[in-house]
Amino acid sequence: MPTNIELHTTTDWPRIELNGPAPSFHATTTHGPLDFHQWKHGKWALLFSHPADFTPVCTSEFIALARRHDELARRNVLLLGVSIDSVYSHIAWLRNIRERFGVEVDFPLVADLDQHVARLYNMVHEPSSATSAVRSVFVVDPRNLVRAMLHYPPTVGRSIDELLRLVDALQTADAHGVHCPADWRPGDPVIVPPPLTQAAAAERAAKTPAGAADWYYTTKKL
Repeated sequence: MPTNIELHTTTDWPRIELNGPAPSFHATTTHGPLDFHQWKHGKWALLFSHPADFTPVCTSEFIALARRHDELARRNVLLLGVSIDSVYSHIAWLRNIRERFGVEVDFPLVADLDQHVARLYNMVHEPSSATSAVRSVFVVDPRNLVRAMLHYPPTVGRSIDELLRLVDALQTADAHGVHCPADWRPGDPVIVPPPLTQAAAAERAAKTPAGAADWYYTTKKL
């Protein structure tokens, strides 16, 4: 499966899909030039957009993300922000966050003036705004596959706790070949994937442990 897609014209935008390739791109950032796939090589990444610098909801999100940056790093996750503001605006805004709130934002922020990255990842939802991105988040795994997508409106900030939970669930599912139920958190029981054939269902039913809900709904502790 190709994972190094690079596109340059407005007619080439891909359809971003779960478990499909996360397109690469070159960009100017607050940390200098960046090649997305090369930069995140071998790691997970949260690629996220915000509508504009120097806006209150976006400021609250950057403060929250910066404060949890170490928790993401322990999960082998990189952060990369995107908005259509210039790198000069980004730098001024991040300096303001440090001066006014005492928080250092040490992850890069893409200056996406031509909306290349925003359009590449369908972050611009024109019923909301044709000139800025909504609050999108793309969880990209070490193989450069999109594992999750979330979209929030400009008026509502994201939950950093949920982003951490989502990453934990994805990494647990990959590591153990299991599924994670609603509201799952590390330490909770996981779901054994359901049988895919009649024979496997019959075998599972015969071996369903006492206390299990049913043959198709079996949980276990890791």
